[in-house]
Amino acid sequence: MPGIEAAYVREIGVGALPPPAPRNGARWRGIFATPASVLLTLGGAALLGFALPWLLRFFIFDAVWGADDGAACRAPGAGACWAFVAHKLPYFVYGAYPPAERWRVDLVFALGFVLCVWLLAPRASGRRLAAAFVFVLYPLAALLLLSGAPWVGLSYVATDLWGGILITFVVAAFGIAVSLPFGILLALGRQSHLPAVRLASIVFIEFMRGVPLIAVLFMAATMLPLFLTERLVPDRLVPPLLGVAFFAAAYMAEVVRGGLQALPGGQREAAQALGLHFWAMQRLVILPQALRLVVPAIANTIIGLFKDTTLVATVGIFDFLRAVDSARLDPKWGGPTITPTAYCFAALVYFLFCFAMSRSAAWLEPRRRPR
Repeated sequence: MPGIEAAYVREIGVGALPPPAPRNGARWRGIFATPASVLLTLGGAALLGFALPWLLRFFIFDAVWGADDGAACRAPGAGACWAFVAHKLPYFVYGAYPPAERWRVDLVFALGFVLCVWLLAPRASGRRLAAAFVFVLYPLAALLLLSGAPWVGLSYVATDLWGGILITFVVAAFGIAVSLPFGILLALGRQSHLPAVRLASIVFIEFMRGVPLIAVLFMAATMLPLFLTERLVPDRLVPPLLGVAFFAAAYMAEVVRGGLQALPGGQREAAQALGLHFWAMQRLVILPQALRLVVPAIANTIIGLFKDTTLVATVGIFDFLRAVDSARLDPKWGGPTITPTAYCFAALVYFLFCFAMSRSAAWLEPRRRPR
């Protein structure tokens, strides 16, 4: 009919299409696809061929694997001094924590690992209980074990004796346990219809994101005691812990806000149509979907938080990198290869932790993706 467009509908069914051919080879052909790709590939291969033999010789074949002091590491042609790392490893892990009480640190590490596996395992039952343990009970139990409690037979260990990977773990774990729930509250507060709540959330987030972490640490370590009486001055480890946690919470809040904004408005409308109040709607409908959408961004923030723990050394906290830096100055182990060995070992430890967190998030992402 005039003025009406005709519509055509296929009446014959279409069979299933064959699966696409694997493209594994295309990835390798791409490195020689253009003249520029050829030059980059050949240049990279030449650089690797030049550096790899030297790296293997320094770190493996000529390395000193066993020695009681640095004499063997100072010999001409000696490579990396892994004997130094082996000798100082307890110091790198525990700092000056009493050797007789180090089982408490090991127990805290083991409990943290088990709880993380329980919380992240896709088919594990009781995940809400695991979350309660990770974010509430585990920090309290770790504090009890590490600090001590004479009424249960655990001697007191001052935080001045904590150091190494123990401090890095404590700062990172506390930062994660506080920043994630606090960041969620800040993200919800930034979208609140209450002006006071929204303004307070925006001011906190923008202030924390607008200053470097090192400034936050200095403010927490030097200014907080000025506003407290002598009896209320906290332990020296508390201000850096709070500074790192609040700083990470501001970034976590923006990550969560991105997930909240990515949800269709129909999700909220459907939850309201079911008669759910605000917190039930957030707990059962909104937050589970929003957090699944931003798993990679949350993992990225956690990895950044773990690496930023090195900055606590600026306020006198003896973290892992500070322990490595001080151990290399031991005159007993003096030598030209001690410093590169120490820093390469530190880089390897940070890489292994960050790579493990990255791979865990990549493995978890498709299993948490909304269907």
